[in-house]
Amino acid sequence: MSKLDSKIPEGAIDQKWTKYRSTVPLVNPANKRSLEVLVVGSGLAGASAAATLAEMGYKVKVFCFQDSPRRAHSIAAQGGVNAAKNYQNDGDSTYRLFYDTIKGGDYRAREGNVHRLAEVSSNIIDQCVAQGVPLAREYGGLLSNRSFGGTQVQRTFYAAGQTGQQLLLGAYSALQRQVGSGNVTLCSRHEMLDVVTIDGVTRGIIARNLITGEMEKHFGHAVLLCTGGYGNVFYLSTNAMGSNVTAAWKAHKKGAFFGNPCYTQIHPTCIPVSGDHQSKLTLMSESLRNDGRIWVPKKKDDNRKPTDIPEEERDYYLERRYPAFGNLVPRDVASRAAKERCDAGYGVGNSKMAVYLDFAFNTARYGRTEATKKNIQNPSQEEIMRLGKEVVKEKYGNLFDMYQQITGENPYEVPMRIYPAVHYTMGGLWVDYNLMTTVKGLYALGEANFSDHGANRLGASALMQGLADGYFVIPYTIGVYLSNEVTRMSAEKDKADSIDKLKTKHPAFDAALKDQTDLINKFLNIKGTKSVESFHKRLGLIMWNKCGMARNKQGLTEAITEIQALRKEFWSDVRVLGSSDEFNPDLEKAGRVADFIELGELMCKDALHREESCGGHFREEHQTEEGEAKRDDVNFAYVAAWEYKGVSDWELNKEELKYENIKIAQRSYK
Repeated sequence: MSKLDSKIPEGAIDQKWTKYRSTVPLVNPANKRSLEVLVVGSGLAGASAAATLAEMGYKVKVFCFQDSPRRAHSIAAQGGVNAAKNYQNDGDSTYRLFYDTIKGGDYRAREGNVHRLAEVSSNIIDQCVAQGVPLAREYGGLLSNRSFGGTQVQRTFYAAGQTGQQLLLGAYSALQRQVGSGNVTLCSRHEMLDVVTIDGVTRGIIARNLITGEMEKHFGHAVLLCTGGYGNVFYLSTNAMGSNVTAAWKAHKKGAFFGNPCYTQIHPTCIPVSGDHQSKLTLMSESLRNDGRIWVPKKKDDNRKPTDIPEEERDYYLERRYPAFGNLVPRDVASRAAKERCDAGYGVGNSKMAVYLDFAFNTARYGRTEATKKNIQNPSQEEIMRLGKEVVKEKYGNLFDMYQQITGENPYEVPMRIYPAVHYTMGGLWVDYNLMTTVKGLYALGEANFSDHGANRLGASALMQGLADGYFVIPYTIGVYLSNEVTRMSAEKDKADSIDKLKTKHPAFDAALKDQTDLINKFLNIKGTKSVESFHKRLGLIMWNKCGMARNKQGLTEAITEIQALRKEFWSDVRVLGSSDEFNPDLEKAGRVADFIELGELMCKDALHREESCGGHFREEHQTEEGEAKRDDVNFAYVAAWEYKGVSDWELNKEELKYENIKIAQRSYK
């Protein structure tokens, strides 16, 4: 019998969520005031969930390791947020958004969750507009839309090139309103180190005050993990340096299954690596592919300046290979295509590991349109480009400025150089339809869970999922569990040793606190010779080279052995500076790298067992003659949910994926 129950409601796909909301158990307002919810993470999923639950009457505590929720990594999402409003009247619908997301995920996502996401997408825009989020508008005042990869409609709402930041400020404002009202307790500079369970049920967390080093016990009737993805396992990624997997990994070791850990998204439009000194990479928004054309020279090792290469000697390879979608193919397809061109000797720049993203063509197109508007007869090429530049600047100006600051090149005058890089993780804690993990009372929202994107995330759907989970899903689904908590509390109200009366005085909290204190002391007492950073770099190289854009059996087998050896060396020769009773970033990082090392092994194990290619998981042994991903729907149409059994020991559980509303087909963007 399977240990997994997805709890997908019965009925037609377009009625599941509606019927669920109408029949779900509720918690009355008076009882909500006696229930405590802990929210770990303050990005879009965390801030929106905390603000909404507090508005409903629950007592909420929010934890973030940054000095302010505004520094959550959600601010780095630049391009936009999807919603099926069909403002463009171009054929969009809830079903089409659902279909595009399932297809984009290479038929490895759960239908019920994805359709719900598509249904609530329009509500997200209404919510954000009501909060005052400055989404871009057309001349007439209507909200503007642009396209993202994997779709043939314009459904992406945006705020220039800083959509994530503006959406987060909206959620942050809602959160701070509740903080000011006394409904939310905000614990910044706190890192969750463990989940506390009593008889298999989540009852709170252990957190460390990162300023003082003090270890703290926090009780909650439910815990929501909204802690983002684990892309920093590769060391070099587009994630903020502080982004980590610790909260999710500690939950995993307490019984929460980890779903599809090998599904990592490689984003095609990243500024290329410039040297060994780098500790992170910078993303250029996918929105740039609306107006930027991607190309390489037709001649190998062509060292001419891009502006000196005539049009007929340029290979717009995405437009050539995928004429129906062109530069707007999904991220995994665009990334592999760029790697293939560079590996074949057509790369550009000093490293030859880059391709061009060129705006000249569409800058001129915009310029001619503006000249017509201004009734300028026979404008010169210089005048056309000047007018076009103003339009491009309005749409993408902050992104262009960022590129110039980092590279020293002006992208208005020369093409950008881009190359794929680790960006998002589709894998995460396994959750059911209610967003609950396999541990009762423990939920995972946003990028921290696995549920909505399958093997590849389409652009502009990360913000969509985070806000959908926080604003519109968890407020309903958490009631299923907390209504039972109300019943339990009522039955145990006269017991002197009830969980609710003991709270953090329960022995389980003391045991968890001791475990984490001992672990911190263990880090400090190793007193080895190598820095934490050096181990992280070495892990990143193993992961990128053998579990990165392409994987094969030999490389993955070698990677597992190398990671096991690295873990052994880490625990015997790492040197953690400072002490535990002070602000100590080195100690923080030691814990995070220790978890990354264990996660890295599981990712390779998951990639090794999945003998197929799908989305961001590309096994070289399984590809078509054209070099595209080749799925095996007979043997691998399931979610791989891994159960932790001990060091280097996991048990595989499978959730079969059933497609009743979409016909599974080989993905084609031609």
